[in-house]
Formats: sequence, structure tokens, C-alpha cells
Amino acid sequence: MYASPMATGNGAFVIHKILENRIPGYRVIPYSPYRTLFPLSLLLSSYPQKTRLTHTTPDYAIFHHRKNIPLVLTFHNYVLDSFMRKYSSFLQNIHYQTDLRLLTKMAATRADALTAVSQYTAQLARDDLRLKRPVKVIYNGVDHTLFRPCKQQKFRSDKKVRVLFCGNLTQRKGAQWLKPIAERVGPNITIAYTAGLRTRNSLSVHPQLECLGTIPHHAMPAVYQSADILLFPTVREGFGLAAAEAMACGLPVVATDCSSLPELIDEGKGGFLCRIGDVTSFAQKIQLLADNPLQRREMGEYNRNKIEKTFTLEQMVNQYIELFERLLTTG
Repeated sequence: MYASPMATGNGAFVIHKILENRIPGYRVIPYSPYRTLFPLSLLLSSYPQKTRLTHTTPDYAIFHHRKNIPLVLTFHNYVLDSFMRKYSSFLQNIHYQTDLRLLTKMAATRADALTAVSQYTAQLARDDLRLKRPVKVIYNGVDHTLFRPCKQQKFRSDKKVRVLFCGNLTQRKGAQWLKPIAERVGPNITIAYTAGLRTRNSLSVHPQLECLGTIPHHAMPAVYQSADILLFPTVREGFGLAAAEAMACGLPVVATDCSSLPELIDEGKGGFLCRIGDVTSFAQKIQLLADNPLQRREMGEYNRNKIEKTFTLEQMVNQYIELFERLLTTG
């Protein structure tokens, strides 16, 4: 039995639920993220009998570690470095630089194996935490049989190009730039956005912004298929699951040139990469794609092929199984 205690409401939880569905004996133990306000309560979490290995994230892993049970940690993102301070609240910064840094470092030191979901995240975690041990990269995978291009031609009575933003409406995700981008694109474009899994608020009203509300993950394939372009103005991604899912659905991506995203998106082939917060550049690239349906289709096909080649569920699952079995065999 593999136990995976995970806070709900984020992309990491989605990935671990996929592992639960694909790996025999793997069980996710969900808990509310609000419990991390009182992390000692996590010590009371019950575990399945015959748990042979624990797989979770580093932040609160120290409370899930059990004696004589191997611990595998996956860095799905990293926000403890100095760069992220200007994109975090005052209280978040205190939390990140004190207890969360300490807990993460303790867990990373005690873990039997460390993994990360991108080369960028692996290197950043090693450097910022000054880890002396390797961090194995296991890219997240996408179910390309579920996330696939729309088979029917998209028809809209208003003939507008639909740009999609999906994610929590936070500074880290770049939600603060959606309205300025909308103000700079032509009237033939609508930017539809989801409220994310943890946020329930919406942006200020603009005629070219459309709030879709909170969309459960199982409904996201249809949302991607209804769009023409993915907008991803994030300032930090551990991997970029939304971008990968959109790519699998055959969408071109206009994203930030930062963190792990260049590992996913090939500039000029699968989309465009813009500087952080450069709303003029984002708007120009969106407009360029909106005015060129052939380029959108070619980039979307390129992205679909890249996902099928490099970022499949089978590749991800097999690497985790191999790691778990090796630890149990050698341990």
C-alpha cells in the first residue's frame, strides 16, 4: 500500500489522484488545506494498514512521516526563494521564510527520495535549500485520450476568438494582468477565465472578460476544446499542468517566459513566450494568433504531438512505479 496524504484544491492533488487511479495499492488521503494552519493536527491523520511507502509534497511531509516507512517527496512547485516575495502577501512571506522553509528543509533531509516535476523546479529547490542530494525529475503526464482536440469545427454566432485563462485568481498565476491584456486586444477576442479550485472571486467587469466560475477538473477537457488559445501569464510554475492539458487539446499557448514553461512550450512552434507582466506583448501575441487561424492550427498540432511524445501518463506512472519498487527492494 502506498499512502499519499495531500491537501486538496491544487494541481498536485490532481496528479496524485491520477496516480491513485493508475497504480495498484496507491491511495490518496485528502485533507483540507486549512488544516495546515494548525499543522500539528496532521499528526492525527489515519493511515491505511500495511502502508509500505508514503508519497507526498515536502511542505508538511514531516507530519506524515512514519517510522520505518520510506518517504518519497515530490516538488510540484517552489515558492520559498526571494524572487517570489513580491508576488506574495505579507503574511505569506513570513510563513514562507520561517516555518514553511524549516519544515520543507527537514522533510527533504529525511526523505528517502526526492523528485520534482521539471528540471527548473529540481534545480531551484536544490539551490535554494542547499541540498546535497539529487532530485529526480519526473514530468507530469497528461491523459491524451481524455484531453484531445475537438473533433467538430468550432462555431460561434459572434465569430469571436476565445482565449482561455484557467487557474486560481492569484498574483502568482498572473490574474492581475487579465484586464490590462483585455484592454489591449481587438473586439474580436473574448478572454474567458475560470475561478480556480481555491478562489471563488471574479475580476472587475470588462466587456471582453467572461467569468466561467469554478470548473471541476473532470470538466476541463470540454472547456479547453471550446477555446482557441490558452493564456498563461503566470510568474512561477513547477510544471504547468494547465498548459500541458491545453497543448494536448491542440491549443497554441501564450505564456510567460519563466520557470518550467520553456520546457513545455517551444517558442514560435507551439506558442509564444512573453516577459513577466509584459501585457503589451501578451496582447500582441494573442492578437497575432487571433488573426491567423492557420497558425493557430499548426501550433496546436505541434503541441498535441509534443504531449503524445514527451508528457504521457504512461511515462509518468512507470517512472513512479520504478522508483517506489526500487526503494522497497533496496530498503
